[in-house]
Amino acid sequence: MANQSITRKPEWLNKSRMADSLGITTQAFDKWGVTPIAKIGRESFYDVRSVLDNRLVHKGEKQQPLDGDGQPIDPLIEYKQAQQKLRLTTEQADAQEMRNRVKAKKLVPVDFCLFALGKLSAMLGSTLDTIHIKVKRKHPEIEVRHIEAIQREIAVTRNEAVNLADTLPELLDEFVEALDEGAD
Repeated sequence: MANQSITRKPEWLNKSRMADSLGITTQAFDKWGVTPIAKIGRESFYDVRSVLDNRLVHKGEKQQPLDGDGQPIDPLIEYKQAQQKLRLTTEQADAQEMRNRVKAKKLVPVDFCLFALGKLSAMLGSTLDTIHIKVKRKHPEIEVRHIEAIQREIAVTRNEAVNLADTLPELLDEFVEALDEGAD
């Protein structure tokens, strides 16, 4: 709705004069979507500032490509992708180096260590179970109370050896913490 009480200012141009001054048609000017400064009657008026602002916004949108959802595409996307590819390649190279060191038997995985030490502690436990019997066979003159004392001490040691398998993860955590503290 036009406002009849507004007086026209000399720097305002109507649509056709603004299009002529820009060297374009009025239809092209309409497509730009410039907001008029004022309307007097049926005539819309524009100033250079509003046209310039419109063109600057349009130029910025033109330089900023959009994705399928109409969102601006990150101008650094290629750089970020290159960084991610470099990171992935580095991780793959590190993993391959570790596999090679394992095959060369210069590096032992933690899972294997836990497995092997668990088996070793079980073997120690079963070996310790038979010590008092072997001592009794080799030395039948030893009194029963001595054999029972040996058997009690062996039982304590056997239990500690068997429990070692359960405490290995805790020992590993303690070792890693000690390494971290030494690095600081």
